[in-house]
Amino acid sequence: MSGFIKGEARSQATLFPERIDDYISEENPVRVVDVFIDGLDLSSIGFKTIPAVTGRPAYHPSCMLKLFIYGYLNRIQSSRRLEREAGRNVELMWLLGRLAPDFKTIADFRRNNSRSIQKTCKEFVQICRRLALFTDAFVAIDGSKFKGVNTRDKNFTKGKIKRRLEQIDESIARYLGQIAIADRRDDESTGPTQERLSAKLVKLNAEVAKLNKIEARLESAPGKQVSLTDPDARSMATSGKGTGVVGYNLQAAVDAKNHLIVAHEVTNVGTDRSALYRTSKLAKEAIGSDSIEVVADRGYYSGQEIYNCEKNGITVFLPKVHTSGYMKKGLFEKRDFKWIEKDGEYECPAGERLNQRFETLENKKVMHRYMTSSCPQCAMKDQCTRGKYRRVTRWEHEDVLDKVEARMVKEPERMAVRRGTVEHPFGTIKSWMGSTHFQMKTLRHVSTKMSLHVLAYNLKRMIQMMGVKSLNEVLFA
Repeated sequence: MSGFIKGEARSQATLFPERIDDYISEENPVRVVDVFIDGLDLSSIGFKTIPAVTGRPAYHPSCMLKLFIYGYLNRIQSSRRLEREAGRNVELMWLLGRLAPDFKTIADFRRNNSRSIQKTCKEFVQICRRLALFTDAFVAIDGSKFKGVNTRDKNFTKGKIKRRLEQIDESIARYLGQIAIADRRDDESTGPTQERLSAKLVKLNAEVAKLNKIEARLESAPGKQVSLTDPDARSMATSGKGTGVVGYNLQAAVDAKNHLIVAHEVTNVGTDRSALYRTSKLAKEAIGSDSIEVVADRGYYSGQEIYNCEKNGITVFLPKVHTSGYMKKGLFEKRDFKWIEKDGEYECPAGERLNQRFETLENKKVMHRYMTSSCPQCAMKDQCTRGKYRRVTRWEHEDVLDKVEARMVKEPERMAVRRGTVEHPFGTIKSWMGSTHFQMKTLRHVSTKMSLHVLAYNLKRMIQMMGVKSLNEVLFA
């Protein structure tokens, strides 16, 4: 082995440093974790900082928090793995003062302090706010699906149960036909064949009974779904056709300038349609600004959500969704009718004015109907409607939607900012979590786990931006 770097002999006596602090460099990220937690008022966040008078002494919450944050920074999420690392990892020995909690203590702390752990994540966002990192008040919002521990086979909807029962009916008919054929053959293999097929029929009938019980539960189940392993997990469609996951939907607002996750929320709602205002409001509160700008994709387009945002100091950049079926029929769409704001009327492609005739209430929205009596004599009628008259519907607050559409036409580059801002944190966190994503059950515990991931992401981002020494100086101050 000459010519290669050689290690020391195992029998060689070695003089190790006398202090464990000598093993931890000044640029080690573990120092940031130590300073950040020591600077928090844990009792105000909700942690129990006064020890019990009786019983065995407990570990201080700061010790357990440091252990968790270090673990999530280094992709160590399991309580058993954290227990092993505490006993052999020099960085954790330095951070915890050579304390080594057992895995049950670690797991219990995470389970019993879920709300306080989520508040700790928000505390770091407030530190970033005090450093004036959110002065632009511009965030990108998106949602991403994360897999839960519930497999697709143990999640049931009406459609799944119907398809499964149809498959079982086909299998039962096929097995009964095979039994009839075996009866007609009447040879040595008839008995074993009938027994095997009869056993399969018993299993299928038992599964039918099980599916019928689950179907009865669907009517009262949240979201009309039943998940056997994790009751809060829901089946959600993903971007791939015919694909989906059973899990949770993470809504996140990411600062466009520094790419820090300003606010987040884990839900079990599979679509983003109703999440725009709530996520924007959380981001606005976290930033502490009277007004913010928000960019999102088409999946968030909802008239009521946009109206709520615009009326509460949230400027929305969102491409309009056109769902009309007129284009497929070769007819004029609503976009072909020009809105004359000063007159409160529409102008059709033929130049006729459509005035308001009546209003209706649809899904708690006041809708105005516009039409003209000139339709039967119009030369362009075949291009406009198959009926006698063409009616155009306008929501009472549609002027807000028109402003958002005009804003997007003027600044289309905002969508490129969204793609380059919010997708990266999702990919990073999913990479840290591995293929299984969530390994905990119920929305409460899943939210706790996600808060730790978000905190770890923001910490890493800040360390990358400022460096360990500079960040520690700020945290000390």
